[in-house]
Amino acid sequence: MNDRKWLNTALASMHTGQWFGFNSKDQTYATLIVHDSSITKPSEADVNAKIQEIKDAETNAATKKASGKAKLKELGLDDAEIKALIGV
Repeated sequence: MNDRKWLNTALASMHTGQWFGFNSKDQTYATLIVHDSSITKPSEADVNAKIQEIKDAETNAATKKASGKAKLKELGLDDAEIKALIGV
């Protein structure tokens, strides 16, 4: 994912609905605007922490998937059987 996608993913996970937008084609924290008056603009540190949390979760999921595949191979399953079970 690129920085813009990470930013959008993090912001979308913070609240429901279309609560944010950008006042420029450059979708960065600096151009972030809040459409919902009941929501305050999160700090840049909070947004960066959410981005890191999402990245860490994705890395953890990929690591667990690889570990699971390795364990299935140790049990004697071949690649075709593993793919049939988990789709990859």
